This record gives sequence, C-alpha cells and structure tokens, in this order.
Amino acid sequence: MAKLTLAAKGGMKSSSGVARKRIWQDYLTMTKPKVVAMLLLTALVGMCLAVPGIPPAEAVVLGLLGIGLQSAAAAAFNHVLDRRFDAQMARTHHRPLAKGRVTTGRAVAFASVLMVAGFALLWQLNALTAWLTLASLVGYALVYTVWLKHATPQNIVIGGLAGAAPPLLGWTAVTGQLDPHALLLVMLVFTWTPPHFWALAIHRRDDYAKAGIPMLPVTHGIGFTKTMVLLYTVMLVMVGLLPWLTGMSGWLYLAGSTLLNVGFVGYALKLKFADQPGYAWATFKYSIWHLLGLFVVLLADHWLTGLLAP
Repeated sequence: MAKLTLAAKGGMKSSSGVARKRIWQDYLTMTKPKVVAMLLLTALVGMCLAVPGIPPAEAVVLGLLGIGLQSAAAAAFNHVLDRRFDAQMARTHHRPLAKGRVTTGRAVAFASVLMVAGFALLWQLNALTAWLTLASLVGYALVYTVWLKHATPQNIVIGGLAGAAPPLLGWTAVTGQLDPHALLLVMLVFTWTPPHFWALAIHRRDDYAKAGIPMLPVTHGIGFTKTMVLLYTVMLVMVGLLPWLTGMSGWLYLAGSTLLNVGFVGYALKLKFADQPGYAWATFKYSIWHLLGLFVVLLADHWLTGLLAP
C-alpha cells in the first residue's frame, strides 16, 4: 500500500512537472522566438555598421535585450488580437490562445510586462530608440494586426515597415541619432517582406480564405500574386545594390548579395512560370535564408573593410 502511495505521488509530481514545462513552452511560443531571433540579427548588424569598430558593449546588450523584449511583446499581442482567426487556420490553430491553454488576460499581462521592461531598458540608452521601438510595436500589434491585415490586400506592404525597423533601432541604440545608411537597411527589409510573405500566403491561400483575411492570393488570385512576388524580388535586387553604390559596403557585400538575390529571382521565376506543388513553401523558406545571408554578408564586409583599413 505504501509503495502504491509513493508511486502515485511520484506520478503526480511528474505530471505537475510536465504541466509546468508546457506552460513555459506556451508563453515562449507566444513570443515567436524564431522571428525575434531574425529581427535581432538585423538589429545587431545595424549596431555594428553604425560605428567603425566594435560597438559599445552596453549599447549592444541593453539594445538587443530591449528590442528583443519589445519584439516578443508585439508577437504576444498579435497572438491575443488574432486568436479567433488563428483558431480557424491550419497553420495557427495549435497556438496557445487559439487552443485556450492560455487565457487572454494572462497573455495581455505577459505582453505588457515584456513591453514595459523592453521600453525601460532602451530608455537607459536613449529616448529615440525607446520611442521608435514602441512605435514599431504599435505598428505591428495594432495598426497591422487590427486594421491593415483585415482591410486591404496590400496589408503586408504597408504594415511591413514595422517589421523592417530593427536595423534602424540597432543603429540608433548605438548612436542615438538617425542616419541615411540606417534607413537604407530598413529599405532592404521593407522590400524583402512582400515576396517573402506572399510566397507563404500562396501556400496557405485556402487558410486565409477560410478565415476571411484578404491576403493578395485570396483577393487577386494566385497567378497575380506570383507576378507580384517576381516584381518585388526584382525590386529587391535593385535596392540591394544601394549599400554598394552609396559606399556603405564593399565588394564582398556586392558579390554575396548578388548571389543571394539571383537565387531569390530564380525561385520567383520558377514560382511564376514553372510552379510545382510545394514550391511556394520552398520559396518562402529560401527567403528566410536569403535575408539572414544578406545581413551576415553586410556584417562580414563591414568587419573586413575595418581590418583592411590603414
């Protein structure tokens, strides 16, 4: 009898531990950690490009923590505001709020704590970065999620500006001021966002139609969306030349970005003219590696230029 009681207690402790782990996983999921990690990479590159040498450690640590917390808060608010639509879509129906594993009140409180903590950290650096980051949060969590996403098929084009801000935020975290080169980095991400997202929207077209969200493939058809993916990818190639043309970056960036951009154009051309089942998803996945590669090449070029400088 005693052994059975001990076994039962052990089982209760085990199930309790699993439950606590699941709760932490749910809260982590609400922050969209993979998306935040990519945003932080672009912010870090912005920090490094803002100064000739290595940026100050305090600016890097506080800046990345603050930007990361605010980005995580924006993601959590997005989960809250989109919970009804998430429940209708195969891609998102398993999310914590859509499944009811986390209550709306707790999710709002969690997001609010992240937002305030991130703002406080960035305020210690400079007010410009704190307010710009908060504006990006509001732009994504409220303007895009609540209004643009459901109002126009151009939602991702207009709302993409909020997601393009991290390189600028990283730059201002180090310098405390705006710079044309920082805005050029924003242009890169801003131009990249539509073909990146529309490839996903093509893949999930039926999901968006079922949820009543007017994404471009739903309102204008998949063929038209493929054309727009190709046109924006060509535009990205042209914008991608600007860091080299303006003297912001050197030949290493030009070579690396050209290879990455030609690859993206190749995916867009095949998507438009020789599409196959699952190719929109492949294009979407390549676009993620494309942006990561683009910013890694930017950083490598910057450091190499610094090493070779007299």
